[in-house]
Amino acid sequence: MRDAIEAGTILIERAAPMPDSWLPQGGPYSNGWICVGKADRSRLEASIHKAGWTFFYLAGEIKATVFGFDGQETVAKAVKRLFKSVNSRHLNSLEITRVAMSSFLGVPYATVAGHARHIQEGLVLPRPARRSDKVGSHPAVHSSIRRQRGEIADEPLFAEKAVAAWEDEGGASGHAGGRLAA
Repeated sequence: MRDAIEAGTILIERAAPMPDSWLPQGGPYSNGWICVGKADRSRLEASIHKAGWTFFYLAGEIKATVFGFDGQETVAKAVKRLFKSVNSRHLNSLEITRVAMSSFLGVPYATVAGHARHIQEGLVLPRPARRSDKVGSHPAVHSSIRRQRGEIADEPLFAEKAVAAWEDEGGASGHAGGRLAA
């Protein structure tokens, strides 16, 4: 049976790596997710800290709104949408910050908001690998574009180089021959 979702609930992917000191106190929620209620939250955070692991909290609220007449089922559908957002960022946890039921023109809906979280050993949150979704595109083309943007250059893109490149491309008004007029 599903636990009621409320502000303060933490949902963790069942496949997420966890320190040995944490014994799952949460119950199953939905397709591979464990629900840790507010009562067990402090034990979860303490065991992560004790093991020297990190429980990242990502800024930027994510939310989902779903119309439906069955309150808990509507909330569950909204939470599933949040799971998709968390999974797309390659993270393994979700903290619910707000659950609100309301109606529009007599049709009830639920809005569930939260923050993506991530449990891992280590202090640096890994950056998800970039992937080219364009079929038939050559990796060297993407590499040169990213290098122009300064994303993967071997040396940092300094301000002077950035300004010079911008001016050469006609980025400054009142310029002469690609350079600022004196």
